[in-house]
Amino acid sequence: MAIRKRPARKRAPASRASAGRVPEGSAPEPVDDSLDALRDAAAGCKRCPLWKPATQTVFGEGPDDARILVVGEQPGDQEDLSGHPFVGPAGKLFDRALEELGIDRGRIYVTNAVKHFKFERRGKARLHRSPNPAEQRACRVWLEGEIARIRPDIVVCLGAIAARNVFGTKFGLMKQRGTWQSLPDGGRGFATVHPSWVLRQRDSASREAAMRGFVADLALLLDA
Repeated sequence: MAIRKRPARKRAPASRASAGRVPEGSAPEPVDDSLDALRDAAAGCKRCPLWKPATQTVFGEGPDDARILVVGEQPGDQEDLSGHPFVGPAGKLFDRALEELGIDRGRIYVTNAVKHFKFERRGKARLHRSPNPAEQRACRVWLEGEIARIRPDIVVCLGAIAARNVFGTKFGLMKQRGTWQSLPDGGRGFATVHPSWVLRQRDSASREAAMRGFVADLALLLDA
């Protein structure tokens, strides 16, 4: 696969400081049309209640002119604490899949459909909870802004929440995974399972089979 080599800019995690002056149910307006301005505005987002328990906004990262943009569902515990996407167990499995295919993650822009970690506490643990449709709608402005600014050739969705936010609510992940879909801006994309689904399989044989399917779906990128 021919992917233009571009160094990814490293940025510090987003701060909550700018959120203090933003009214509930709203978010700052970006100061210009750049990706950096969008990121700074998202750091102060209060469009839904998820900002309250979360440590910070976890915005996307990668080259701002990447050919491939990957969308996950929401940050996990480690992403919430670090401020960086795809750094927990699911992110490591995603990295492993890319390595098997010879794809450099540094040339891909990675983000999530929802930018704050939704969880419930069980003792000291923070357990993932799926964002509801209203929370997904509140966050869609940031995902749409990322796609509009980066203008990728290909969008890859990991999991049902990501796929429905990109391809529409009627998209059926397990029926349509691994198949090319057309996008309104003239680009194209496809969906596959979220790597956390692979990790949740009941035994090693099931996890191995799920991983093979995951890698097979991502292999569409090799001929793109």
